[in-house]
Amino acid sequence: NGYQTALLAPTTILAYQHFQNFQERLKGLPLNVAMLSRIQSKKEQEKVIKELNAGHIDIAIGTHRLLSRDVRFHNLGLFVIDDAQRFGVKQKEKFKELRASLDILSLSATPIPRTLYMALSSLKSISAIQTPPQGRLPVKTTVARRKDSLIKEAIQLELKRKGQVYYLHNRVGTIDQVKMYLEKLAPKAKFGIAHGRLREKELIRIMD
Repeated sequence: NGYQTALLAPTTILAYQHFQNFQERLKGLPLNVAMLSRIQSKKEQEKVIKELNAGHIDIAIGTHRLLSRDVRFHNLGLFVIDDAQRFGVKQKEKFKELRASLDILSLSATPIPRTLYMALSSLKSISAIQTPPQGRLPVKTTVARRKDSLIKEAIQLELKRKGQVYYLHNRVGTIDQVKMYLEKLAPKAKFGIAHGRLREKELIRIMD
């Protein structure tokens, strides 16, 4: 209805994943979706900011970069905060200053006490999503003594159903050795390593 939407995510990876989802879901609709984060070149960022200000972008998805002083919206109507507990009060209040009638939707898997207090005091309305997505299977957890055969079987079962495997290791220093070990157990699988010391662009490429 002539208004713009901003979606704020705490990490570049999450913002990028949202951006991909929005593009896929809104394909074929006359809506312009753009992403704004610090991993983009200065030229790309300037182009997005210019188009936001002119009103050519309907949905802007980004990180803290959306809160920068140089970012101005043409007519912002809805502000969505994903993983709201990861943002400070000052950051959230900044958008309220832009428009008195701005609608704000905060999403959180683990609400902070302040949010719960505001909800229970009826200062904020709250809704809980308790219905799992369609076709969602319950998580099956097995606690067992470590065995190569057990790990191999679990990986093969997952690959057989065209799924993906996430293997968690506790040290960055020895993660390459773990990859080699897993490659022997599942030679047909494609492997990628992801950890906090990787550059953001590389991490996004692997997650992609």
